[in-house]
Amino acid sequence: MTMDGIMAAEAGTRARVHAVRQRYAHRGGRATVHDWAYTGYLAVILVSVYAAPVVHLMRTSRARVPLESSEAAAPVACLVAAVAVWGAQLTGRFWGPLVLKPFLLHVFMSTDLSPTHYLGAIARRRLMYAGLGTVPAVCTATFLGTDLFDHPGTALVPQGVAVAVGIGAVASTAWLWGQIRTVRENLLLAFAAAPAAVAVALLGRSAFLGVGGLWLVAGVLAVSATVLGRSAFRSVRTVDLARLARESARAAEAQAFAWTGTLHHALDLYRPEPRGLTSALVRPDGRLRGHLTQGVVRALRTRGRAIAAAAFLPTGGALLTLGVAEPDAEGATLFRVAGSVAVYWGSGWVGETWRGLRDELMLAPLFGERWGGVLARTLAWPVVAVVVMVGFAGGVAAMTRWPFQGGRPADALLLAAASVVLVLGARFLREMKTNLPIELLLPVITPLGDLSGLRVFVWQFDGLAVVLTGVLVMTWMPSALGAALVALGMAAWCGWAGLRRTGWARLALFTRLGRA
Repeated sequence: MTMDGIMAAEAGTRARVHAVRQRYAHRGGRATVHDWAYTGYLAVILVSVYAAPVVHLMRTSRARVPLESSEAAAPVACLVAAVAVWGAQLTGRFWGPLVLKPFLLHVFMSTDLSPTHYLGAIARRRLMYAGLGTVPAVCTATFLGTDLFDHPGTALVPQGVAVAVGIGAVASTAWLWGQIRTVRENLLLAFAAAPAAVAVALLGRSAFLGVGGLWLVAGVLAVSATVLGRSAFRSVRTVDLARLARESARAAEAQAFAWTGTLHHALDLYRPEPRGLTSALVRPDGRLRGHLTQGVVRALRTRGRAIAAAAFLPTGGALLTLGVAEPDAEGATLFRVAGSVAVYWGSGWVGETWRGLRDELMLAPLFGERWGGVLARTLAWPVVAVVVMVGFAGGVAAMTRWPFQGGRPADALLLAAASVVLVLGARFLREMKTNLPIELLLPVITPLGDLSGLRVFVWQFDGLAVVLTGVLVMTWMPSALGAALVALGMAAWCGWAGLRRTGWARLALFTRLGRA
């Protein structure tokens, strides 16, 4: 075949792919102008209500991470780049750039086209969008959390922008790599990213490069993105189409759940299935093991979630302790918020017993009316695990700051305990969630317009909203006792609202409490 024939064949293939995609796009399932306008309206409302106060607070306070020179900024840039690579890989394993609509993917798979032809163009376009979206996100986070862009006349600004572009490029290619490469290859890339980041950070801090530490980071990121991108795109032709079809079907179902207001059902589709250790739940004589032992075994049956909980709970406990130890110190509020959010996430990953409790409370006529044992059996492990891991990490963090400023160890302990109780109450509220209440879909007419969509958004993230609101209110209280009472009150309300979500009437609740 001549060169003209090859070019004609490529042009014909590109035209065929474009024709199929255009034909599918005009099937009537695309968002209308009104849908885009309403989405933009809700985004403006959310930004003005939630994001604007945070931005104002961060810009009016001192920089959380001072970066006065290129040598000081290089290690931070390497850490951010490594975290971006790991996060992109993990995201690609669940929802990668090659995920298509199931019908469109089936049409392409039924033709004589190679996967490189119809997946390559889609991957290039989505990776470009991901890279372009990552750059402003990194620049905004740098602008709000550091002082790197506070001196526009210096060379730090172009260096910082170059590093942000490099992070966007390497994160987008790692996103594709995470989807199409095997688990072993992803682990190799993840393990290689850590020593590479350490080596570049050490070189960036050395006096050998002078003020060119960030330029070195940007160059390494550009080279890494090029190498990863070429290798990943070459692997597109060997992608497992059967697995891609399953991922696309699951993504379409999750998207349908999310659009109809049941985001927790969408997340359940990505929940790992428990594996192994089934016989460990039973003693040799046939009896079930104790409540804590059952919780440990069930947690170990989903090892990925258990590892995530083991990482987030101690980290959250340490950050929370650093925040309550010296409430008047710089960054104390940020530490308390970050620590509480980390404990909230880890408390959900520590075991599957939350879902069992919800099911048993909703099926009370089947399991019986005496539910005191249900609470003890299902809540023993998550409560003990959260308290032990958070308490241990908090104790270690407190030893590093001892003695506290002002001599308030009792107040710090009270605030930390109240925060943990608040987090557990918010987790209970979130896990008792069922289907979307129809009342949330009714219009809410205000001077700002219809805010029914905002109510649905808050309902989706109610547990996280309770944690953030409660921690911020606790920081504004003048005394530790008042803050603890606020946390206990909100936790009690979360418990009451969670029980109401499972369908328990008010009179039946007191009746069952009396029987327990």
